[in-house]
Amino acid sequence: LGRSLYPRRHGAKTQWGARFFGSPSLSLSLAAQMFACKALVRTSLLSTAASPGRIVRSRRGWPPSTSSSPRPCAAVRCSESHERGSFPYSSSPAVAADCAEEVSSEYTVEELLVRGDRVRRMMKMERRSDGEREAEAGGRWFPYLDVYRSETGSLTSGEVVEAIGPYILDSRKERMKKVAEGRSYSICLVVEGLTDFGNVSAAFRSADALGIQSVHVISKDKSKRYRDNRHVSMGAEKWLDIELWKSPTECFRALKSRGYRIAATHLGTDTVSIHDMDWSHPTAIVIGNEHRQSEVVDFRGISGDALEASDLHCSIPMNGMVDSFNVSVAAGILMHHAVCDRMSRLGCHGDLTSRERDILLAEFFLRHRETSVGIVEEYARQKVNKTISKL
Repeated sequence: LGRSLYPRRHGAKTQWGARFFGSPSLSLSLAAQMFACKALVRTSLLSTAASPGRIVRSRRGWPPSTSSSPRPCAAVRCSESHERGSFPYSSSPAVAADCAEEVSSEYTVEELLVRGDRVRRMMKMERRSDGEREAEAGGRWFPYLDVYRSETGSLTSGEVVEAIGPYILDSRKERMKKVAEGRSYSICLVVEGLTDFGNVSAAFRSADALGIQSVHVISKDKSKRYRDNRHVSMGAEKWLDIELWKSPTECFRALKSRGYRIAATHLGTDTVSIHDMDWSHPTAIVIGNEHRQSEVVDFRGISGDALEASDLHCSIPMNGMVDSFNVSVAAGILMHHAVCDRMSRLGCHGDLTSRERDILLAEFFLRHRETSVGIVEEYARQKVNKTISKL
């Protein structure tokens, strides 16, 4: 029985399993406990009114279904203030029940970067135009207005939070609030010419972990096929503001209108160390491909156009025989140093005002689940109907 718990094809595991379980009685006891745990997990997900076909699954598509039709889900309570099955802003129980299903990201990193329309759809709140900066924030760039445009009207960030809040666990809401408090647009990341989505995904993950909300990607070869690297990014792209650009000139023009200085990573005579820079100023960090080739020249780093359009060149001091880092590693080092320098000079990295944090929190709520937009749309319709009834 000990051997039967490990398939023979696993080699070393088969021998270890036989030695570990030893006697048949011990193996039988452990196997019974394992099956009992499975039964406990299954039954704990069921309510008295739910059938096995209505279990809320934490992973989409598991277990596999023989039918192509959508499976109904049991309604779960996401807030102590709402009874099970109570969904105040949704006319459809199926829409509300689907909100209980967590999704890592609606699209993969590859889909987001290849198809710019999907990037734009990820950002829900109304965005301001380039060059339009907040007066109350000292002219610092913040991309969102306190407006969500629905089909029937507009909502404020407070109304968005009120609409979606009942469908999110309290612990999850607290996590989002904490993340919003630590976010900043004063440092942004620009990646140019990267053809490996693994590197892009890793850079996104580092930006999210360090509280850098804005990332920019300058064009790449769209004819190439790439593998899915969602396991590298861990879904970080879902929470970031990603903007796609066709050229360094177009990207840098927009960033400069928002008040950023452009710091391109480059090894040259006019390069300054990242340790000698003041990162309290709004700065866009530009990283390029590790290895780029053309018919004439083989060179490393970002393109000549990006170098020419940048405000300064910076580099990471190195003491080894190799003169460069992997691009995703370099991005992580640069962003981490920038955050640490800002904390030493300013006392913190997150610099959003209270109003900006509320708007960003509403943006997070809208991105939380695929059906969040549907809930907000229903809330907006009910708001219009109440206004009409009062009139």
